[in-house]
Amino acid sequence: MPNLTGTSSSPEVPAVTGTHSTLHGVGISATSEQGIAVRAISKKDTGVFSTSDTGFGLDARSNTNIGVRAVSGQGIALRAEATKDTGVFSTSNTGFGLDARSNTNIGVRAVSEQGIALRAEAKKDTGVFSTSDTGFGLDARSNTNIGVRAVSEKGIAMRAEATKDTAVFATSVTGNAVDARSEKAIGVYAKGQQYAGFFDGVLMVTGDIQLQNADCAEEFDVLAAEHVAPGAVLVIDSEGTLRQCSEAYDRCVAGVVSGAGDFKPGLVLNKHGNRPDSRPVALMGRVFCQVDASFGAIQVGDLLTTSSTPGHAMRATDSTRAFGAVIGKALRPLESGCGLIPILVALQ
Repeated sequence: MPNLTGTSSSPEVPAVTGTHSTLHGVGISATSEQGIAVRAISKKDTGVFSTSDTGFGLDARSNTNIGVRAVSGQGIALRAEATKDTGVFSTSNTGFGLDARSNTNIGVRAVSEQGIALRAEAKKDTGVFSTSDTGFGLDARSNTNIGVRAVSEKGIAMRAEATKDTAVFATSVTGNAVDARSEKAIGVYAKGQQYAGFFDGVLMVTGDIQLQNADCAEEFDVLAAEHVAPGAVLVIDSEGTLRQCSEAYDRCVAGVVSGAGDFKPGLVLNKHGNRPDSRPVALMGRVFCQVDASFGAIQVGDLLTTSSTPGHAMRATDSTRAFGAVIGKALRPLESGCGLIPILVALQ
């Protein structure tokens, strides 16, 4: 038989009540050596409802395990509301400060009228870790302020991982969907297998845009693209596509295929995926270019034009023929033979 039982048929009368009149006294104290200290079951309403005028509505602590475990089959597992202060404050030395799970609905719902609905702090590990099989791992909303605020002194403030779908999905009706700021480091760091970032709409930047790579390129359809290597000089074909140059002083010169040597394109325009018949062509900036010095030794600063060697540039020595056929200027010398040198693309 249980040591303590209580029943009541009146909504105003509790089944069990405990009152302590001193300042730091405990109204109800429940201790269990190996099992559950307090178990509350409600068929239609709240399992546990706790309030406090000046202190904690519910203070749950565990030295080695779960401070609070809330499980709901169909409804809310744990609901905390605070008018002016903390809705839920949970700590744990080695285990979970708060572990909330729901099979079909909300694991944790925190609402605050004026203060913080949910605040999580971790000294060495995760502040908040949330998972969901079919729904939201974490759904945070604010009508007038911040939906989620994550702060970390030395580690990661917020880490989101998704196996098949979106790791973080943020929406806002009138404010910022995502507001990321850093005092000393990067505001937003994004890394992706396909794209690091994808923006559907206008992108506004008030500061400088710093690109680590060298040239500005644009993708073009190229004839016999499988035989065109990075660094090749291209000219415009009669059909409007590009091909390797094959004659000297060709005024149809278009640019140099990006990606040779140590220089990669910093900006690629008109990119349509990894099409096998297209190549990024450097239109300005630094790029490694195939050159042939057999038509004359190349020195730093020499103007370069197309040559009869397929895909190669040469020094422009005939000024009357060079106008309109110049690719750019040499940034490194080549005394003889064919080679790959950096040039500054400047079509003229």
